[in-house]
Amino acid sequence: MAEYKRKKRPSRGRRKRRRQRNRRLLITLLCIGGIILIACLGFFIVQRARAKEEARKASLMDPLAGAPPLDVELLTPNEYSRPELALEEVKNVAIHYTANPGSTAMDNRNYFENLKESHETKASSHFIVGLEGEIVQCIPTAEMSYATNERNVDTLSIECCHPDETGQFTDATYQSVVHLTAWLCSRFSLDPSKNVIRHYDVTGKECPRYYVQNPEAWEQMKKDIQKQMKTISRTS
Repeated sequence: MAEYKRKKRPSRGRRKRRRQRNRRLLITLLCIGGIILIACLGFFIVQRARAKEEARKASLMDPLAGAPPLDVELLTPNEYSRPELALEEVKNVAIHYTANPGSTAMDNRNYFENLKESHETKASSHFIVGLEGEIVQCIPTAEMSYATNERNVDTLSIECCHPDETGQFTDATYQSVVHLTAWLCSRFSLDPSKNVIRHYDVTGKECPRYYVQNPEAWEQMKKDIQKQMKTISRTS
């Protein structure tokens, strides 16, 4: 009968060294994994910061970044509505109402255009917001309009359509005015609480009527513009 030979077990010292070696290997693998994870996280953070910076630079280069939809229908250069005089600087955005209930943005734009023929008066606006929220741009923001009297030289003007004699804007008009004004304030670094004004604040004229007769509604509009600016800054 063949003699049975027991398999020789490793000595206690060898088993201990093996456990230590396995532990060191595990620690090494965990360290390598941690380093790779930190490197990936760092790469992600750097790439995200770079993308945000590129987006910021792009928004500075693109003047339409964050703008609401605009229908650019510039007036023909003429001395009665588009004199092509450069703005000294942009200090304010002035809100007006058309005082022509039920008229559309294009109705008012065409009225300004026809002044080159009628010579009836000198009048115009950079933008007109219609009853359905459409926005028509009549004059480039680098040029002066005839809308805000002595503040024409440093103010962008927005004429707003309204359905009736109260001068209250439709909800669509209101939302577009808020978005447009917030974009202009963001673009020209203006503070809505100080630099968004009414025609009334310059001359005492009841314009825009509803927001002169209801000062609390005017204050709310400026707050809404401020909120909209935060939205623009996040998406631009």
